Amino acid sequence: MAALLHDPRLDQLKSWVSGLGPDWSIDPDSCTPASSDASFRRYFRVSTGNAAHPTAIVMDAPPSHEDCRPFVHVAALFGAAGVTVPTVLEQDLDQGFLLLADLGSQTYLSRLDDSSASGMYADAAVALVRIQAATRAGELPAYDRALLQRELDLFPQWYIAKHLGATLTDAQQADLREVMDTLLANNLAQPQVYVHRDYHSRNLMVLPSGTNPGVLDFQDAVIGPITYDAVSLWRDAYIEWDEEQQLDWLIRYWERARKAGLPVNADFGEFYRDYEWMGLQRHLKVLGIFARLYHRDGKDGYLANLPLVLKYTRQVAGRYTELRKLIRLLDALEGAASPAGYTF
Repeated sequence: MAALLHDPRLDQLKSWVSGLGPDWSIDPDSCTPASSDASFRRYFRVSTGNAAHPTAIVMDAPPSHEDCRPFVHVAALFGAAGVTVPTVLEQDLDQGFLLLADLGSQTYLSRLDDSSASGMYADAAVALVRIQAATRAGELPAYDRALLQRELDLFPQWYIAKHLGATLTDAQQADLREVMDTLLANNLAQPQVYVHRDYHSRNLMVLPSGTNPGVLDFQDAVIGPITYDAVSLWRDAYIEWDEEQQLDWLIRYWERARKAGLPVNADFGEFYRDYEWMGLQRHLKVLGIFARLYHRDGKDGYLANLPLVLKYTRQVAGRYTELRKLIRLLDALEGAASPAGYTF
């Protein structure tokens, strides 16, 4: 059996937690993987001698790839809004380590079913409205055209070119650009609020106290389109609900947002179109990200989620005349390509 690869970064992390002193009394040998995500960040659970926090989470964010400062800042913003986020207990920004309160291991995804979903999503909607209502100018970066476009560009770069091995004709490139420009015009015209950017079932935690949800993975938060987090939540890449049920939850969120004074469109039909078009921007991005995770990072687990994301993409593109050139493009690509590691 091959020897386990040495992990100098883990050694550095253990040295840091063991030096936090008697208030924590952390045994570095108690350090076990808690989770990982689609970035360079890793999370470990440790046992402590602190009665208030018998376990804690250590975030490992290598400074050469990640910056802990946005996490600390957004945690403070969202926490002040009345949302449950991991409290930052200790920090070493130069080394890229944070000691965080442990919100447990029960994700929404692990607990959602037909009997629990309505209550859990109602809790998530309450937290989302609190986040959005706390919006203050200048606190977070703008979800501007350049960032939205960079995300969309992941679709042709990683999904079409790398995953499908396809090369677009000039006419196909023009059609895709037209669809993207149409989406961006809509996205940028929407009211702007705090946006988590990954507000979905893997980043929401079920808490023992019943104060749901615990919110994770918010370090990339921005100020952007008001429908973004709602579509992340109810058109989740990891779990599917029928559209009638999605619509019911979305209407309840929309009514709650209006009562809170949020600038959602007063016409639900217009709001729903914004929601769908924002979702298409997100799902094109996600197709590119999942392909990149496989081809660049060797993470093949996300391939299983591609069919659902493609389903969402086709549903929306097929409903609106302005977006139907995307259907033509997808039809052409599916007829011509043999994607690596994935079967249509």
